[in-house]
Amino acid sequence: MSAHERVAVVTGAGSGIGRQITHALLTDGYRVALAGRREDALRATLDEAGATAERALAISTDVSEPASVSALFTRAREQLGRVDLLFNNAGTFGRPAPLEDVSFDDWQAIVATNLSGAFLCAQEAYRAMKEQRPRGGRIINNGSISAHAPRPHAVGYTTTKHAITGLTRQIALEGRAHDIACGQIDIGNAATEMTAAMGSGTLQADGSRAPEPVMDARHVADAVLYMAGLPLDANVQFMTVMATKMPFLGRG
Repeated sequence: MSAHERVAVVTGAGSGIGRQITHALLTDGYRVALAGRREDALRATLDEAGATAERALAISTDVSEPASVSALFTRAREQLGRVDLLFNNAGTFGRPAPLEDVSFDDWQAIVATNLSGAFLCAQEAYRAMKEQRPRGGRIINNGSISAHAPRPHAVGYTTTKHAITGLTRQIALEGRAHDIACGQIDIGNAATEMTAAMGSGTLQADGSRAPEPVMDARHVADAVLYMAGLPLDANVQFMTVMATKMPFLGRG
């Protein structure tokens, strides 16, 4: 199947990495269903996409709500025909706080979006990919450097990103029988709204604050396009794309 016939669903498409990936997929010829909480942010993504926005569909979605996720994939399939790719990207860092000060409400909100939302979207994409003809497709989960090493005061984010790795492995295992590939991209310090404050100083493991290098988010888009462009008999199981000089291997 050529790229111009392929359909992608991108969650968290209203900003940051999701916006970059949406633009990259549209430029590459995909038809894309954009999902996010705020329709105005999705429209802004489409405005920046220019002429390629004609192949896109903006759908206001709360990934933590099963009915909202179901409606997203129903519309994507009805209006775009099928689902060949899910970029499972919606997520929240939550309010930074020491472990003992994290409220249960904040914990639940992070888990609902980062983990339950990723599961619900993957489940709907999996069902579509299993049923459609030709069958199969690819799910790419947005992990994080935090799927490997924690930051201070980020228990909810760190825990859910570690859990995404388990979700990726489970989907990859069960998807084999149905031509569904699943991989994970772990991103470190891409320049987005979320990392804007890193240049002025970020809390480190020793309690100090230090600026951290960032990289252009287009490198993440290039990596996702590579993963998405593989035939279904090949898979990038895990990929790490990070700012070369960020504190990762020496974190802690």
